[in-house]
Amino acid sequence: MLEARLKQANVLKKVVEAIKDLVQDCNFDCNDSGIALQAMDNSHVALVSMMLSTKSFSPYRCDRNIALGVNLTSLTKVLRAAQNEDVLTIKAEDAPDVLNLMFENTSNDRISEYDLKLMDIDQEHLGIPNTEYAATIELPSAEFRRICTDLAAMSESVSVEASKDGVKFACNGDIGNGSVTLRSSTNAEKPEQDVTIELVEPVSLTFSLKYLVNFCKASPLSTRVRICLSSEVPLLVEYPISDESYLRFYLAPKIGEDE
Repeated sequence: MLEARLKQANVLKKVVEAIKDLVQDCNFDCNDSGIALQAMDNSHVALVSMMLSTKSFSPYRCDRNIALGVNLTSLTKVLRAAQNEDVLTIKAEDAPDVLNLMFENTSNDRISEYDLKLMDIDQEHLGIPNTEYAATIELPSAEFRRICTDLAAMSESVSVEASKDGVKFACNGDIGNGSVTLRSSTNAEKPEQDVTIELVEPVSLTFSLKYLVNFCKASPLSTRVRICLSSEVPLLVEYPISDESYLRFYLAPKIGEDE
């Protein structure tokens, strides 16, 4: 059976909130490493990959590999019953038809319990190759969200260009052009505001802003975001959660567009 206790229900709420507009139904794959999720959006342009490692739970027990087929809209409705500070315990039998979620509020001794009906989802697993990226940019997640939201007001696409001068986000739309350039910077008093750029070689790619804005819904999970770019491979946008846990988004570049 599976039994996993998460100290803050808020973590799972934020993960589901970040991905439910991209993915409707998905399997939570539970094994001795933790709880993982991998799913493509309906148009097969973006891939979501999540890992909540065993270190995120206390205790964590998973006797054998279990796939929990969940409708994320339904899961969202159940998670709304949880307060952010509630302790969340997830339970499932070895051949489950329901997922049991228990919310404990330690301040007022309130316990809520829900059974969510599971689905049988036939989902292929894509091997995500290890990629040596040409450019890796780390910046505050709030800054990335601001850039994507501002540029999306002008255009549907953004070109992301990393060079020795920094990283430039530029768009070309019907109402005009816009660009934001970031350079490496450190803030001794507020290291969470640092911008770091590791460059192996210059790279410039174009992406759909609709998807990037969608990925930014994960910014409440982490104050930092990591963006990895290489020619002819999907963009990686990673939000570290904690203790080897993460939420990653992969987005195929637009081909043959001169934005």
